[in-house]
Amino acid sequence: MRAENTVRFVLDGEIVELHDVDPTRTVLQVLREDLRRTGTKEGCAEGDCGACTVVVADIDASGKRLRVRAVNACIQFLPTLDGKELITVESLQGDGGLLHPVQQAMLDCHGSQCGFCTPGFVMSLFALFKNNNAPGRREIDDALAGNLCRCTGYQPIVNAAGAMYGQKSDGGWLATPGSGGRHVSAEEKNRIALLRGLRRSKALAIEHNGRRHYAPLSLSEFAASYREHPEAIILAGGTDVALWVTKQHRELETIIYAGAVPELTTVESGDSYLDIGAAVTLSDAAPAITAQYPEFGELFLRFASPPIRNAGTLGGNIANGSPIGDSMPALLALDAQLLLRAGKATRQLPLNEFYLAYQHTALQAGEFVERILIPLRDASSQVQSYKVSKRFDQDISAVCGAFFLRLDDDKVATVRIAYGGLAAVPKRAFACEKTLCGQQWNEHNIEQAMAALAQDFSPISDMRASAQYRQKLCRNLLQRFYLETSGGDTSRVYAYGR
Repeated sequence: MRAENTVRFVLDGEIVELHDVDPTRTVLQVLREDLRRTGTKEGCAEGDCGACTVVVADIDASGKRLRVRAVNACIQFLPTLDGKELITVESLQGDGGLLHPVQQAMLDCHGSQCGFCTPGFVMSLFALFKNNNAPGRREIDDALAGNLCRCTGYQPIVNAAGAMYGQKSDGGWLATPGSGGRHVSAEEKNRIALLRGLRRSKALAIEHNGRRHYAPLSLSEFAASYREHPEAIILAGGTDVALWVTKQHRELETIIYAGAVPELTTVESGDSYLDIGAAVTLSDAAPAITAQYPEFGELFLRFASPPIRNAGTLGGNIANGSPIGDSMPALLALDAQLLLRAGKATRQLPLNEFYLAYQHTALQAGEFVERILIPLRDASSQVQSYKVSKRFDQDISAVCGAFFLRLDDDKVATVRIAYGGLAAVPKRAFACEKTLCGQQWNEHNIEQAMAALAQDFSPISDMRASAQYRQKLCRNLLQRFYLETSGGDTSRVYAYGR
């Protein structure tokens, strides 16, 4: 069997090689049905409940540490594990059946009742345990945002998160809290060496029952593959594409995976732009963006859950064209640009010109998003974003609004206003902007701009909100931005633990 047709990953210190695999078989299916690791549960099969949470480790950008992240096994296709380490709830057991500190803390704090969700909580807490040796309540809440429990009320689980660092263990890398990047143990070095041994010289290429999965190792190879197979589905984090399989039962004939292309996974800062590769995960893109625009911190905190952000990519969120993708209003307000590629040819396109109709973009056959270019912060600008949804954590927006303002004295020199959830695509409010541009930034003109929003949007009613409520929201969010930029109260409604 050719190595390039074999998925290889590390499990419990051993290399697992799987041949003749279905490219759209999920990690959860393989764990439960093939490897008989039934600790990992299936709940929703769409990345919402967290019962299937596992941890994936790979070598970080420095090449000296392991990057440890929780992901949803139910929406991760097996080939995306290639070259990585998989850690499941069974992996945490110590010598002689000794419980891991996370498991012992859950036991001592009565964090489990019916027990179905418990393995997922344990794995989310394990990822926190390995990445943060002194988390506050905000970090704990965020780490658990992707796990649902219908029994405990969460407080015992939060208590366990605080207690897990004081538990005795038999040592070893798995049972050692994160060191904040200061110390690399001998065991971690050994795990890194094992993963280095799995690095490929040739791209993973799987064919099974007429379905194909390609994982190019360079940008030129990726572009050539997509030019040759323009009908292929580009796979990045799988947080959207995988649902086509698990929920819609679609058969995807050809998949080209972007996650193995180094050029698509870098974040660079130039003279004018923050330059983010299309396959950079949301977990890696968010800190880079909020370093320039800290006002967007709450938006990214509320963007899905850590397991989704650890897998999903900024480029994927943009390219799938959903009208409720939370990154797009912020990027539209910042006047982000896209670098598009087809073969060797590239072109730059404003994000504002990318969306043509519902889930229909300006991408041509064989063309893909290569990079996202976000203008660097102008000290004179003011920005903000607000998300309104039924739940604070892990919920889809009823309306998401984003705003960019630059004043010349008291007059509006530049204003960009964008919303998601109000139209078939995320879009700028041009009539509203025109009403404000060149005018005094005052209450009278804001009222005029709020009225002009009716020219920009005719929202629909659905399960998330009525059209009337959405119309009221978009007006109120603009007014809120005005009040905050005019010296009003900037406190957030959701303050507890945040």
